[in-house]
Amino acid sequence: MKLNILVDNNTYIDRYLLAEPGLCILLETGENKILFDTGFSDAFLKNANARGHDLLDLDQIVLSHSHLDHTWGLPHLFSRYVQTGLEGRKWKRPGLVAHPLLFKSRYVEGVPELGSLVSQERAAAFCDLKLSTEPIWLESNLVFLGEIPRTFGFENQYAIGRIRGKEEDQDCYVQDDSALAWKTPEGLVIITGCSHAGICNIIEHAQKVCQEEKILDIIGGLHLLDAPPEQMRGTLEYLKKIKPVRMHPCHCTDLKAKIALAQVVDLEEVGVGLCLEY
Repeated sequence: MKLNILVDNNTYIDRYLLAEPGLCILLETGENKILFDTGFSDAFLKNANARGHDLLDLDQIVLSHSHLDHTWGLPHLFSRYVQTGLEGRKWKRPGLVAHPLLFKSRYVEGVPELGSLVSQERAAAFCDLKLSTEPIWLESNLVFLGEIPRTFGFENQYAIGRIRGKEEDQDCYVQDDSALAWKTPEGLVIITGCSHAGICNIIEHAQKVCQEEKILDIIGGLHLLDAPPEQMRGTLEYLKKIKPVRMHPCHCTDLKAKIALAQVVDLEEVGVGLCLEY
């Protein structure tokens, strides 16, 4: 599998590409071409073009959760599809894999919409929707983990805004947050968007779904921005116990957290333009 970072908060060393607070990763497995999240703007399209990646032949789009820094690039991709069609050229209709709550509207004070700008109905015009709380195997070694059980008390303690309901709004604990797991002979590669469910919860669930204990790599946002001390301590103790071979934390993981993580696991640089192969 080839993994290409198209959007992150930073660019990779000596790569003159666009960065923004968001995440987008292109996966090429040999069987499928998968876009994991879409960032905040059209930066992922510009970076893909600069790196020679064609996004008109995607097999799947996987969205880790609804938040704007992971889904607001989607209208730009759909605009590209429309433009392509109007020019008389063809584009491949992809599947869209996500949790069923992904299209629910959510907000915080002063921000009327924090979630997807695309409705479920509009998305269905461009993609074949595959919405599930249960794991979905995209191929024999790659799985969308579905809804992540919240088992560690030190993770996902605080709501992020409110989610709109038919009768009343509720605090939003980002139940739609999910991740991908890729099985290799050396262990699991976990690909996560923001880890709102908690990275320890995600790892536990991935191990159970894949029936594999060893963790080769974890790449993506860990939602460790000014993390509460209890969460940081719990995360470090857990990582000491499971001993991942390495990690590539990015996006919503601050420098303080990376310095702490580097004391217990081998951390490697991440940024737009990075390409990893497994």
